[in-house]
Amino acid sequence: MHADPKGVLTGVHFLDGDHACCEGTLAAGARFSAGYPITPSTEVVERFAARIPTVGGVFVQMEDELAASIAIQGAVWGGAKAFTVTSGPGFSLMMEHIGYAVMTETPCVFVNVQRGGPSTGLPTLPAQADMMQARWGSHGDYGIIALCPNSPQECFDLTITAFNLAEEFRVPVLMMLDECVGHMTEKVIIPEPGQIEITPRHLTQRPPEAFHVFEPGENLVPEMVQAGDGYRFHITGLTHDERGYPSMNVEVQDRLVRRLQDKLKPLANGRALCETEHLDDADVVVVSYGITSRVAQRALQLARQKGIRAGKFRIIQAWPFPEERIRELAGRVKAFVVPELNLGQMVHEVERAAAGQAKVIPVSHAGGGVHNPEAILKAIVEAAK
Repeated sequence: MHADPKGVLTGVHFLDGDHACCEGTLAAGARFSAGYPITPSTEVVERFAARIPTVGGVFVQMEDELAASIAIQGAVWGGAKAFTVTSGPGFSLMMEHIGYAVMTETPCVFVNVQRGGPSTGLPTLPAQADMMQARWGSHGDYGIIALCPNSPQECFDLTITAFNLAEEFRVPVLMMLDECVGHMTEKVIIPEPGQIEITPRHLTQRPPEAFHVFEPGENLVPEMVQAGDGYRFHITGLTHDERGYPSMNVEVQDRLVRRLQDKLKPLANGRALCETEHLDDADVVVVSYGITSRVAQRALQLARQKGIRAGKFRIIQAWPFPEERIRELAGRVKAFVVPELNLGQMVHEVERAAAGQAKVIPVSHAGGGVHNPEAILKAIVEAAK
């Protein structure tokens, strides 16, 4: 293992998920982060603070999560790729600025290492109870992207994907780790920089007099500019026209908000990230994500040993939800089993997409630990009857 001349690590490493996520931000080209310490996410920016001088960037510890979540957006409009990291209560505080990033179409990444809640809850123990907050936590109608790694390797790989999607769609992207994935240590392979696909910022080539900062292209995503390049542009969280100027009328509101949702449709229709196994002959499909998907893998093995035709559907991209894939499966399986470290969140999306075509069985766990595989197996056996 070694670092390239720019300080980016390559080779084989033994890293926990938080540290692997940090290396993913660096490999993706992030050169600015603002954050505030909170368990169990602090290790991401603690490592970033130590590593960023070697690649020529900045880390700022802010006074709180509100400040951190808006500082990264200023950095983006100054030309940087930027991210922040938090958990639980800090994620709640950042919701206003996640909505602001959506409305201003600011490409950035928010890393949430989930822990037990509500409130201060279980700071050092896992949960997956922020999934609906990730989708609906800020007010108003909008689209969002959220990714769920289940290993340190995916913490590295999906962090790069998160930055790429943020740039492609001009949207904030959420990395939804959990405490177990953040703190487990495994082998992580970091490719040479030339082997990593990086989506650059789509800066406009138009002259200043012909450019509007919120004028969408054919893919419904506007081009960008950055401060200091000679463009005059206005960024506001108010309902605005293509120039960025506030425009408080029904027509502009409808056109803008619909576009903010519609530009993400390709991810829900055909590009949804997931991992599947044994779906061709499955009677029962286990839908899981994050650390729970690793526990569910053992339950699936045991079910197959019993002769039950059980298949795996691992959600990697939680939002936009892969509803087309679930709907197609619902037409040909008996049931879905949905284990998660909460009392019922993503299971409701599975129910909605299944639309009554197949049973949907939750395997709920309030967090603080992971499932026993036998609990998931029991639900699979019942579903197969």
